[in-house]
Amino acid sequence: MPDLSVVEKCHYGHRGKPRLHEQPIRRSYPAQATLSLNMAKVELAERAAGRFVLATNQLDGDSLSDEQLLVHYKQQQGVERGFRFLKDPLFFASSVFLKTPERIMALSFIMVLCLLVYSLGQRKLRLALAEQEETVPNQLGKPTQRPTLRWIFQMLRGVHWVVLDNCPQIINLTLERERILRFFGATTCQYYLLS
Repeated sequence: MPDLSVVEKCHYGHRGKPRLHEQPIRRSYPAQATLSLNMAKVELAERAAGRFVLATNQLDGDSLSDEQLLVHYKQQQGVERGFRFLKDPLFFASSVFLKTPERIMALSFIMVLCLLVYSLGQRKLRLALAEQEETVPNQLGKPTQRPTLRWIFQMLRGVHWVVLDNCPQIINLTLERERILRFFGATTCQYYLLS
């Protein structure tokens, strides 16, 4: 901070210009500074954390340049979010203890299949919302055409399929929940006993 100064500011009990010889009711001393970058430290930080290794099995350097490869990698944020979903404690993957490599691979395969189903469900919902020009409320209650399927699952929490007197019923199905379920198509509506 090359330019640092402290200026006294007087506060009076009213708006406008103070009267002649009026004493302030309080004083404050705000600091004013001009910031500048220390380029030597910036360069040092860039050298330490500004690079990462990106490996690929694309051996033909003519088909994708390094810049194009980086662009393609950065476009995979959805995939990265999906794997973050698998690591989420709510998914209960951390509470499973397996010892043999075969079982670990089998569980990993099942988790990737779950991620595939999750991604397809989210895609189907978003396409249906865009096609019908509809929205659903997000976590803040604002309309969105791009909800996450996790949020939809949380909205549907409490909806249950029960059998009473040999008659299957869906309980806790509000009009909003029913409207959301209809975006998933006929099979989902059939499962939730929606005509």
